Amino acid sequence: MDMLFFDSVDKLGRIVLTATMVYVLIVLVTKASGKRSTSQLNNFDWVVTVMIGSLGASTILLKEVPFIEGVASILVLYLLQFLVTKYASISPQFSSFILSEPRIVFYQGQFLPDAMRAERLTGQEIECAMRSEGINNFDDVEAIVFESDAKLTVIPKPTPTEASANSQETESTVSQTIAPLM
Repeated sequence: MDMLFFDSVDKLGRIVLTATMVYVLIVLVTKASGKRSTSQLNNFDWVVTVMIGSLGASTILLKEVPFIEGVASILVLYLLQFLVTKYASISPQFSSFILSEPRIVFYQGQFLPDAMRAERLTGQEIECAMRSEGINNFDDVEAIVFESDAKLTVIPKPTPTEASANSQETESTVSQTIAPLM
C-alpha cells in the first residue's frame, strides 16, 4: 500500500523518458506509414492498432521490456501491416480473405433481416445512418450497405427530376454500386 501513489524518482523518470520516446516513435512511424494507419479502421487495421498500443504501453511501463525491444516489436507490426495491405491491394483473393465483404442490409424500402442478423445490426442503427444523411423516409433509400470498415453507407433513390433527366445514367450508377453485393 506504500507504493500506491509514488514509488521512486528513478522509476518515474524512466516512465516519462520512455513514454516520450515511444510517443515520438509511434507518431513518426504512423506519419511515414500513411493515411491507412489513421483512416476508418477495418478489422485487420483495428487489431494492429490495438497491438501497437499494447506494445507501446508495455514498453513504457514494464521495466523488463527494454526500449529497443519495444521499438523493434512496434516497427515489425508496422512493417507487417504495410506488407499485408500492399499484397491485399494487388491480390483480390488475399484481400477478400483478410477483409470482410460489404453487405446490403436494407434494400428498396425493406430491412434484410438475415443480413442484419449476420452483421449483428439493429434497425435503430440503420435508421440512425439514414437520419445522419438527412433521409427520413424508407422509400427514399435505394440501399444501405454495411461496409468493410463497419460504416453504414446510405444510397438514396434518385429523385424524379434526376431520373427523368438521365434515367439510364442514374440506373446504371445505382446498379454498378449495388450489383456486386447482391
